[in-house]
Amino acid sequence: MTVCGRNNKCRSGSSCIHGRMEKFMEPSILLFLWGQRSHGYELMEKLKTLGFEGSSADMATLYRTLRNLEEDGMVVSTWEEGSQGPPKRVYELTENGEALLHNWARAIQVQRARLDRFLALYEQRRQST
Repeated sequence: MTVCGRNNKCRSGSSCIHGRMEKFMEPSILLFLWGQRSHGYELMEKLKTLGFEGSSADMATLYRTLRNLEEDGMVVSTWEEGSQGPPKRVYELTENGEALLHNWARAIQVQRARLDRFLALYEQRRQST
């Protein structure tokens, strides 16, 4: 995958679309909180498995998304004392958050079908040029 450079341009010179991945962070967070409480740094480590880099921009997006999800009643948080270091805010999915996760999964399934059709058409046209 091409890495983005300055001015929202990929190193290949084309316009960068990687910034749009932040919209995918919300369902990813919900998935990782489904049945398992977690704090921010744990979530960021898990998000790396889905292509998020763990950069400071990703961390800022993570905490902004968590704050918005909490304001909307999709997650709740509590402060927990750890054996080492300062207390950590731990996040947990609510019933409404689980319902939102299921809605996201259905929407992603529909979008995946669209993307598969797009890529098939793209390959057909690429091979004919």
